[in-house]
Amino acid sequence: MSSDNKNDKSYFAIIALSVVLVVMSLTIYAISQDGTEQTTADTITMSGYAEQNVVPDTASLSIGAVIQAETAQEASDENAAIMSAVISELKALGLEDKEIQTSYVSVYPVYNYDGERTITGYSASNSVQVTTTKLDYLSDIIDKSTASGANQIGSISFSVSDDMQDELREELVSEAVGNARAKANELADTLDLKITGVQTASINSNSNSKIYYAMDVEEAAMDAGGVSTPIEPGESTVSMSVQVTYYIE
Repeated sequence: MSSDNKNDKSYFAIIALSVVLVVMSLTIYAISQDGTEQTTADTITMSGYAEQNVVPDTASLSIGAVIQAETAQEASDENAAIMSAVISELKALGLEDKEIQTSYVSVYPVYNYDGERTITGYSASNSVQVTTTKLDYLSDIIDKSTASGANQIGSISFSVSDDMQDELREELVSEAVGNARAKANELADTLDLKITGVQTASINSNSNSKIYYAMDVEEAAMDAGGVSTPIEPGESTVSMSVQVTYYIE
């Protein structure tokens, strides 16, 4: 066989192979495009939402004392005596150790900046964070603490505990899924389609569960035999949202 014939056959073989590869590539691309369009066209995604208003079952507040004295030791000792009395009163009311947590302790000099800076005394601060589900005790907690010498009552916040949210979770999920399904059915009917199943679903819980009460210690402080400090927890919203992707035809 001549050299020219061999070259011609190699040339045609390369051309044929190139054509086959091009056809295969076009076929694979068409299949992938068809699959993508089919997947997209066969699903719709819808969100659902449900919420309930509940009375919060947990309260948190800061109780502390700030004392000034001539020496750091005097300020610290007086502050410690007051906070020990406060904690004793809290435990006498029935609060447990886990419900009372020290949140801040400090002793620092107090300066006079008239002319040159001089130390005029020392300030000692100590506060505890009280977190409890004993909401009926809140008025007594404040009144007993101020009667024991506490002069710093922080803002009170009410929240929905994890246990309460868990109790509501199943009902809220069911309502949110029903909401998503109703909207999906409405859309499918409008488009003359039919829902045939669920592809994916996800849940997102949200608790708008913080209600804050700003309270000044002078407002909270009570004389012996005075009227108890009124505290009302109000309501909090616990919500649940879902996102569901449905198969349609």
